[in-house]
Amino acid sequence: MSVSVCLASYNGAKFIKLQLDSIIDQLDKDDEIIIVDDCSKDNTLDIIKSFNDSRIKIYLNETNKGHVFSFGRAISLATKEIIFMSDQDDIWKKNRVVLMKEQLINSDAMLISSNSDFIDSDGVQINYIVDGVHSASSEKNLNNIIDIFVGKGNYYGCAMAFKKELTQLVLPIPTYVESHDLWIALAANILKSNLHFDGITLKRRVHGSNASILKRKLIPKLWSRVVFVRSILEIFIRKLSLKEKI
Repeated sequence: MSVSVCLASYNGAKFIKLQLDSIIDQLDKDDEIIIVDDCSKDNTLDIIKSFNDSRIKIYLNETNKGHVFSFGRAISLATKEIIFMSDQDDIWKKNRVVLMKEQLINSDAMLISSNSDFIDSDGVQINYIVDGVHSASSEKNLNNIIDIFVGKGNYYGCAMAFKKELTQLVLPIPTYVESHDLWIALAANILKSNLHFDGITLKRRVHGSNASILKRKLIPKLWSRVVFVRSILEIFIRKLSLKEKI
């Protein structure tokens, strides 16, 4: 099964070459990398184009739309059977694609989530505490949904891959959604089609501008709970409308 890697870029010049190097080394000739650039002001695009690899397909947002829109657009443009998501500043560990593909193909699940090590802006490994995922809780769907609600750090898009069929439910991503990864994780758990992989498959970079790692204040946290309830309702409605398609 071929792979689409979906990456949303924005002012990523400092790290994106290292990330793309770690991805390209793992791809087959029929795989692809879909990059949606969100109006970068640095030389991110020049670095991407310097790879001169036909598997890299670049799309530009006309205006700055944010990472959720950009990931949604990238996913909608993916053409392969298995979709990986990637941040622009991490480093994939060797055999990440093979390991996650194997686990996903050999299961009935549509989504697989893995774990990560953490590095700083200089690439030095650091201790950064997150809950992560555990294989024993793959099918504890209600508990997984509750964990999302209370804000436990289990699901991160950069550590996920999913079968293309799941896009029937998750696309389009509503404009009110704050986290594309939690939206996708909710959908998979509602479908009871979720797999946790204990393995560590990437080095995730923690630095001052990480949108998905920064600590949140109280009011944004409360608003996230409102978004959660709305998302649950939206996914259930979509699931009913799809009936036997998924």
